[in-house]
Amino acid sequence: MKALVINCTLKTSPDPSNTHALATVVAAQLEKYGAEVEFVRAVDMDIRPGVVSEAVGPGDQWPQVHGKLRESDILVVASPTWLGRPSSVAQRVLERMDAMLSETDDDGRPVAYNKVAGVVVTGNEDGAHHVISEISGALADIGYTIPGQAWTYWHLGPGPGPDYLDDERGRDWSHRTGRAMAANLFGTAKALAANPLGAPPE
Repeated sequence: MKALVINCTLKTSPDPSNTHALATVVAAQLEKYGAEVEFVRAVDMDIRPGVVSEAVGPGDQWPQVHGKLRESDILVVASPTWLGRPSSVAQRVLERMDAMLSETDDDGRPVAYNKVAGVVVTGNEDGAHHVISEISGALADIGYTIPGQAWTYWHLGPGPGPDYLDDERGRDWSHRTGRAMAANLFGTAKALAANPLGAPPE
């Protein structure tokens, strides 16, 4: 089983990413179940604005990400919280994924059917549940199955404060929730593999 984590931090490599650090907790648990996990840091790639899966222009690297999405059974979208909302990088990724609404497999099913997805959020301000709902809602629209409690987040309350990598407080809860998230994602992906959804009725 393949899992893809798209990190939508605003920080380019090799800068440390709080969002990546929390997402690795989920990834490690998925790997314990036998999943093969790959990370993509979207901001490191040239992903152009658009709502198509094909390259928008020379150098557009979205088709590479789209190929990984098609190959993966589990998707984790990880985003920081900025102004109480998902990052601009997360929005760009979701806009490009919009094209998947019209893509079908050989059996006439939307290509995101029988795939599961969840969300990881970090930030030093409130808004995590809003970010989770925004991203989860978009992924459900595209056709992903969102299991119960398919998310984890970390923040220390409203207002400015330390980053995840700078403060141990709250980590135990976030990590425990992240491991539960991984269990729910993997279990649901296994169930769908054994009993896949069919194409929507005409």
